[in-house]
Amino acid sequence: MNTSAKLTNYDDARADFDWQPPARFNFARDVIDKWAAADPDNLAIDWIDDSDNRKRLTFAELARRSCRLANALAAAGVKRGDTVVLVLGRNIEWWEIITACLRMGVVCSPGTTQLSPKDIAYRMNAAGAVCFITDVDNAPKLDEVASECKTMHTRVLVEGERAGWLSYDAIVDSASDEFQTADTAFDEDALCYFTSGTTGYPKMTIHVHGYGLAHKITGKYWLDLSADDLHWNISDTGWAKAAYSSYFGPWNQGTTLFVHHTAVFDPVKSLQLLSTHPVTTMCGAPTIYRMLVQQDLTQYKFPHLRHCVGAGEPLNPEVIETWKRATDIVIRDGYGQTETVLVCGNFPFLEPRFGSMGKPMPGIDMAIIDNDGQTVAANEEGDIAIRVKPNRAPGLFTEYRGDKERFDACFVGDWYITGDRGYIDDDGYFWFVSRADDVILSAGYRIGPFEVESALIEHAAVVESAVVASPDETRGAVVKAFVVLAPGITGTDALAQELKDHVKNVTAPYKYPRKIQFVDALPKTVSGKIRRVELRALETDAS
Repeated sequence: MNTSAKLTNYDDARADFDWQPPARFNFARDVIDKWAAADPDNLAIDWIDDSDNRKRLTFAELARRSCRLANALAAAGVKRGDTVVLVLGRNIEWWEIITACLRMGVVCSPGTTQLSPKDIAYRMNAAGAVCFITDVDNAPKLDEVASECKTMHTRVLVEGERAGWLSYDAIVDSASDEFQTADTAFDEDALCYFTSGTTGYPKMTIHVHGYGLAHKITGKYWLDLSADDLHWNISDTGWAKAAYSSYFGPWNQGTTLFVHHTAVFDPVKSLQLLSTHPVTTMCGAPTIYRMLVQQDLTQYKFPHLRHCVGAGEPLNPEVIETWKRATDIVIRDGYGQTETVLVCGNFPFLEPRFGSMGKPMPGIDMAIIDNDGQTVAANEEGDIAIRVKPNRAPGLFTEYRGDKERFDACFVGDWYITGDRGYIDDDGYFWFVSRADDVILSAGYRIGPFEVESALIEHAAVVESAVVASPDETRGAVVKAFVVLAPGITGTDALAQELKDHVKNVTAPYKYPRKIQFVDALPKTVSGKIRRVELRALETDAS
């Protein structure tokens, strides 16, 4: 896998990827330390906060500090194979901690700072975690439930001091920077991500050390990165998207990360930073881009920006077109899951089709299959699937820990079933329809919410929408839209009718929302995905 040569067509990219996983692999040793040794001035992170405080961390400094933290955690009783739960924002220490855990052979379980005490207790116990690392704002949450966390013996506090906690700065500053990196097996456990389903508690998604190497797919072919880039991923650190685009993907390529440490996303501040810093590539969830295009983009110039990508859920074509008119850059949509690396996307060298997932990544074989695991014809809807036989797809998770039945249900024949529905067009582009449980069945029609949401967002009054099934005696269900309006616009019956007529005009008439409810905000996951499951539950309860 050549990490530097630029590719110019899809077939060459497919041929370029040669997946021969080694028996032993440790990202800290085999990637971070490699860049550190190549040049001690190689910059890993360019960090800034809301007060314009600036920090810069080289790969060499990252390597040393991760060794020190590894020694400190080992002295506290954390050992290879243990699990550490990490709840921290975009503090620069987050990257040091992930690197130290990988270096030790310790399983790291990142979580969002929005977790409640109850969430934290569940995660600590489910993972059997021995250590919890967080900041002063979130430490009280752990203390509230500490007595329930039976396997925990160590608490580490970043940027501050607290009774019963080890001070991060103190233990790192006093530790040795000589540490023998664990010679971890390629298939040894490395990461534990908790991912929410439609029912029940979050699932523990386990990734092995080889997952980091598999993100070469993400970093080279989709993010299009090299050591000359400055890459900005606007993502919560508790989401697997941070692993994709804030850690493994860029650093496989030797790319410098631009990090804005902030508690709340501000589209104006983000546009200002983008225009004043030499950011060359950017990644964000669809919600981020929707907020950015609501601003007056004519007020900004982005002289260094060359490549933008979006992931998390499909990006509406209208948003892509608005961004392109303002920046002359196409947002390249990509598709992946907590359980995978980036598996499908719109490449820089591939003609984009707005609203499409693009084509499968090098090293990844995908298809649309039926319930029996058989591929279906072009333009026929089915389950989006990834081939796992005879060779397992690079970067695919290895288990839902503690739930073998749920894990086994993800596989049919030679395929891993993603839980999403879609189709392939005549030219091999994949198109997302919906989550398998989001499809609306109305009077015999199958209606995917994304198409209706995309039609709604084309209307100037609409900032965002979520479409779900609403029970109906006659049709079984009808389409209902929850709509967030642009600032200064009031929801009225007349506007609701206008939106219905608008959808009828831009998509099939049977897909228009027969019910519209104006709301101030939509329920979302921490990664920005709309939680339609909550809205469906409201509709079911109301009926």
